[in-house]
Formats: sequence, C-alpha cells, structure tokens
Amino acid sequence: MASPADPAVLYPDIAAHGSLAAALRPEAEGCLAAVPVTSPGSAPLLHATVASTLPHREPLRIMAWSRKRQWSIRGTEPFQSMALIDGETDDLAAVARVARAWHEGEALDDIRWAAPFVHLTGRFEVPDHDPARLTESEWQCLRQEAGELGYAWQETYQALIEAAHAEPVLRALYPFTSHWALRFSSTTRPRLTVVGPLLTADSDGRYGVGVGEDLDRFATAHEVVALAVRQLPSGLGPITLGG
Repeated sequence: MASPADPAVLYPDIAAHGSLAAALRPEAEGCLAAVPVTSPGSAPLLHATVASTLPHREPLRIMAWSRKRQWSIRGTEPFQSMALIDGETDDLAAVARVARAWHEGEALDDIRWAAPFVHLTGRFEVPDHDPARLTESEWQCLRQEAGELGYAWQETYQALIEAAHAEPVLRALYPFTSHWALRFSSTTRPRLTVVGPLLTADSDGRYGVGVGEDLDRFATAHEVVALAVRQLPSGLGPITLGG
C-alpha cells in the first residue's frame, strides 16, 4: 500500500504524465512548448529544471514537497549561486508561468508580476560580475531580509544591518551572515576573505562586536559599528571577485 509520502499519492496528476516536467507543459497552455524543461530520472515527480536564454541565470529549480501538495521554486545566478527569486505555491499553473518568464529572460519584477507567489530576494542581476555591484546587491538582499524577519528581535537585527550599511567603510565591504552574525569580506563569493570583527544583535536588545565568542556588548548598533570600523585592518583596497 502506498504511504502518504508516496509522490504518486500526493501528485496523481503528475504521475499520470510521468514527470513534473511533462506535467508543466499542459499547465502552461502552450507557452512551454519550445522551452527546455527536464526532470531527473531518480525523482521525476518531485523535481524539474527550466533553462534560461540568459547566460547569467542558472536553470530554474522546481521542487515538489514530499509531505504536502506544494511546489517551491528557486532561481539563482551562476557566479555565486545565490538566489534571485524563490517562493512556494500550490498552483502549478503559476509555477508554469514563472518557468516561461525565467526562460525568456523577463525582468525579475515582471516575473513577480506574472506570479505573485514569487519572492524577490532583493539581489539584482550583475551579468558582468562587477564586484562593487555584487556587493551592492548583497547589501540590498540583507537589508530586505532584515525587514522581512518574523522573529522577536527583528527590530534589533534590522537596526544593526542599517547602521552597518550607513557606514561607508563597511558598506564598501561584501557582507554576509553566519548564524545571524554580520560579517565582512574583502572579496565576493564564491570565495570569501573575512576581514574585521563580527557583529551581533541579541534577543535582549543589546549588540555585540568582536572575534569568536569574545564579544564586547553595547546598547546601540551605532556603537558596535563604530568599534568595528576601528578594528578593520589597514590597507583594504577595493572589493575584488572571490574565486
């Protein structure tokens, strides 16, 4: 007897087509007729990828959930493999619209307009891999993410991100997070070169700055940012590509 997690139970219509890729085509009302949509041989009911005509977009990944009838999408850029769009929906027709728009190279905002379930991560496309623009894109993503968090300490964390971004010396560095600690690099992904201290926003409303577990605590984000600037190594040049 098939278990509730059996893809054929959750997705009998997909199983009837033999793969998620094949099931997407009729949902697109002909718009995917000439679009390369494929599913892997190992899990054809749960996965599909859609290539793009743009060289600075990786194939869109479409993934079916295993415990609930729902699909996730993720569209990334190839240099850093960071998400430009993602989202979740139970509407396969909407997924098909995203697949067509991604393939045809429509602007990210237009993809969001075509399928409102799509979430724009805040990153923008940098086809020439300009390191300064990649850095700007990552800062935009972090700032948007900080505003979307649903955690109790969202305001504290958002204040930290905004204070760091307002400081020109830190804004010129590539930002990234590790366990919600804000870090900085003198190179972009995919190979980071960590510089300076880490900054934290704590659940008690205080902020930390330092290296490892040895952090100095302060009442405001501006205080930790000011100390972080003083702790940066001298002679940092313009941001460069990592990798």
